[in-house]
Amino acid sequence: MSVGRSPLVRLTVGKAVTTTAVRWLPFFLPTLAGAFATTTSRLTTILGFGEMAGLSTLFIGRQLDAGEERRFMLRALALVGVSSALALVGNLWLFGISYVLLIVGASAYTVSGHTYFSRRIPFERRARTIGLFETSWAAALLVGAPLVALLITSLGWRAPFLAVLILAAGASLLVAGGPEDAPPMLDAGSTGARERLNTDAWIVIGAAAGISVAGLTTIVIAGTWLDDALGVSTGGVGLVAMAFGAAELTASMSSAAVADRIGPIPSTQAALLTVLVGLGIMTQAGSSLAIGALGLLFFFLGFEYSIVTSFSVVSEAMPSARGRVLAVNNAVSTVTRGSGVVLSGVLYESYGINGPVAVSAAAAVAAIALLTVRRRRATSGAAAVRIPSG
Repeated sequence: MSVGRSPLVRLTVGKAVTTTAVRWLPFFLPTLAGAFATTTSRLTTILGFGEMAGLSTLFIGRQLDAGEERRFMLRALALVGVSSALALVGNLWLFGISYVLLIVGASAYTVSGHTYFSRRIPFERRARTIGLFETSWAAALLVGAPLVALLITSLGWRAPFLAVLILAAGASLLVAGGPEDAPPMLDAGSTGARERLNTDAWIVIGAAAGISVAGLTTIVIAGTWLDDALGVSTGGVGLVAMAFGAAELTASMSSAAVADRIGPIPSTQAALLTVLVGLGIMTQAGSSLAIGALGLLFFFLGFEYSIVTSFSVVSEAMPSARGRVLAVNNAVSTVTRGSGVVLSGVLYESYGINGPVAVSAAAAVAAIALLTVRRRRATSGAAAVRIPSG
């Protein structure tokens, strides 16, 4: 079974819009702090608690397993549009509400998209498709961030929200107007039983949560660090984010090209080691933009590859309930990365970039350990199958 090029392109465009709506915000926190007359710490707290809205995916897993993926993607794009409209008002509390709606929409779109492909593409070819789908994550920085910087400098802070509102409407038409969905694989649907998630599912969900914390805890404060410690202007932040988007695009394409051949789990572990290297370099940057940018480059490369490839691992942990596993995975990662985002602002103000980096590094090590456990369980399970009974 396979998915045609047209659905992949259409759904990826929709994902690019929802991802850009989320990803531009952390890089321009200083601008938003001025717009809402607040502090960076307060904004990171709002973003962190807003991340918890991703728990909403707990309620859609069974519907996704029943084949309602595209319907939820359209609802998600509508929420992104409403979110942008609320943010345009310019009130801090309405911005908080808008961010909650944004996370609900973006989370639903991501989980729906992953379920859509996981139910239709065999595991041995799935990392490639999900890797291509997740190029939207990199595009949010490669294309979205410099455009946001241009919009802010030329038209003001409201311009990016208005642009997202228009793009969300256009993406809805694109997703709704696609060809009829391909049928799922025979094992892709739920069995209908209320079976509990198995141990393997919880192990990879824990690993994915660690990867999310490793990334978001440092990403959310990166724009502020570039501005405060390294003296990068708003326009410069857009250019730096664009460079990191190019690095992430390379990582996503590498995931699409490599992960299916060498294995999603070992390649994810290797990417997490790259994250640790990047974090270590960042702690040595001081006021050097060159060293700081180098560290961020390694960090973004490793994080992008690891998070994209982990989706394939999660999707196959329990084939009878892919939608539910992906939905629970998103919910758990939401809570953990939201906690990391809340901590990031407080730690940054107390310890500089070393505070968020320490949390990210600990989370990356935990993810590597859990993936090692999963590999060992898979190896021992395969060996047990080969041992003749009796």
